[in-house]
Amino acid sequence: MASAIPVIGSSFYGDWGASSMVGEDYSALVKSVPSQVPFGNRKVVRCKPMMKNINEGKGLFAPIVVITRNIVGKKRFNQLRGKAIALHSQVITEFCKSIGADAKQRQGLIRLAKKNGERLGFLA
Repeated sequence: MASAIPVIGSSFYGDWGASSMVGEDYSALVKSVPSQVPFGNRKVVRCKPMMKNINEGKGLFAPIVVITRNIVGKKRFNQLRGKAIALHSQVITEFCKSIGADAKQRQGLIRLAKKNGERLGFLA
């Protein structure tokens, strides 16, 4: 059936052998692939997952945040940032109570606030 279709050098029609690659392409491919792949006791190196802001250093307020962190110190800055985030979450919660939004909508608003904070540079 594959010989009835007059397509030369196509592996799509059932010709999976080396004849579909002719000339220099096939020999270059054979030379580029090692005959034995060493597995031995090579150590697999994996990157550690990092919780990092992809917009770090970007955003309108990022320079102010970085300067403040350098002046105040990292530990104290993280404490202040944590308090500010908690206060903002409380404000969102109170807003959701006042308009009658459920917990799922409240969580969506908190996530939206986090994304906006990242974009604006508050989490730099």
